[in-house]
This record gives sequence, structure tokens and C-alpha cells, in this order.
Amino acid sequence: MKPFWGYILLCNDGSYYTGHTDELEQRIAQHESGAIRGCFTFKRRPVTLVYSQEFFTREEALTAEMQIKGWGRKKKEAMIRGDWVEVSKLAVAYRNRKPAQTD
Repeated sequence: MKPFWGYILLCNDGSYYTGHTDELEQRIAQHESGAIRGCFTFKRRPVTLVYSQEFFTREEALTAEMQIKGWGRKKKEAMIRGDWVEVSKLAVAYRNRKPAQTD
């Protein structure tokens, strides 16, 4: 069975791009070459792969991608470093934040 991958790229402008694929090396090469003109990374090359995780199904990889895209920069960087304690702390801090006030 072919694996699926969730991945994070560090772009030339310091931003992060999160995606998923079933052909990691090929997909990174596409980002690097600019083969996907409308992609977020097109004008932010070169890119560097800073994190990848293997999944059994496309659905798992897509779910991880969507979850990570909802995270802030600090949480993404903690995961990239493999600092799961910090990832957990940031998740708890997010859950315990006060709701925005509306007038």
C-alpha cells in the first residue's frame, strides 16, 4: 500500500506552506520548480522541506493538513522541532483563551 504524506515547507519569505501528497519527492520538486503556477509557494521560492509525516490514508493526511493549517506559527514551529510538550501547552492555551468580546 502506497503511503501518503503531510508536509510543511519553509518558504523564502519565512512563511510556511502545509500540504499533503502521495508522492513527496515529486511534490517538493514541483514546488521548487514552480510547476504549479497558482500555488502559494510559486512566488515564495526557494522552499525547504522542514517537516513530513507518513500516513496510511489520504484522508488521514488531509485531516492533518487541515489541522496544521489552523495552527499559529509558534505551534507549527514547536512541531517542526519535535517539541510535543510545547505543542500541548499551546493547544491548552488556545482552548483556555477568553472569547472575543462583541459589542
